[in-house]
Amino acid sequence: MRRTPRMVRFFCFMTVLAVIALVTPACGQQTQIDRYDLYSGFTAFSIPHLNLTERGYNFQAGINWRSWLATGFDFAYVSGHSSLTPSMLKPSLAAQIEQEIATLEAAHQLPPGYMLSVPTDSTTQTFAAGPQFSCRRWNWITLFARPSLGAVHQTATPHPNPADPFAVAISHQLAPSGQKTDWQGFYGFGGGIDWNLTPHFAIRTQMDLVYWTLFNDLLNGNWTVRYSVGPTFRFGSNILHRR
Repeated sequence: MRRTPRMVRFFCFMTVLAVIALVTPACGQQTQIDRYDLYSGFTAFSIPHLNLTERGYNFQAGINWRSWLATGFDFAYVSGHSSLTPSMLKPSLAAQIEQEIATLEAAHQLPPGYMLSVPTDSTTQTFAAGPQFSCRRWNWITLFARPSLGAVHQTATPHPNPADPFAVAISHQLAPSGQKTDWQGFYGFGGGIDWNLTPHFAIRTQMDLVYWTLFNDLLNGNWTVRYSVGPTFRFGSNILHRR
């Protein structure tokens, strides 16, 4: 849970920026809105329940149809590390493992107070597409919001301590092949700010809150926060100059 405050600070920072933008007097509406938009930047996923933060790359491509409406595609690839404990699992599975631990402790096959913890690496890919709604009241800033709908693919690879045979056995039980993969859909919402340095270039800060049910045989559904920052490049004809 140590990384959660950083996520909260990032969200608060973006909120303050948005409020400042809304109360700042307008400097004129945008008169140059290019047809196409490409974004490439750093991203991080935070899943507090799993004590997991994954970091990596985010790519977005969009087409502006109106000054307030765009459609686009979003791809992200991230990786991270956590330690799996029974408290992260579904209650029925966690209770089963805790009972096994109690039985082995009583038989003196595990030390008293034994705590199961399995280091686990994970990689996640997300694919999303859909609309985005923008507010372009200011030349220097663009606010936007969007639904988050798509698919997520995750691979989890446990690395139990070879000196802990119980952890090795549990890892084999949960991931017989040595790793576990899953595809699931997700939904949520997000938004952010484009800081317009020129009509064709901006710095984007954004955040999404999504819900997915990866590995639903082991885990409950989890809310995941994604935050991202990087440059945005715009090109193509000005959609405000219609033929």
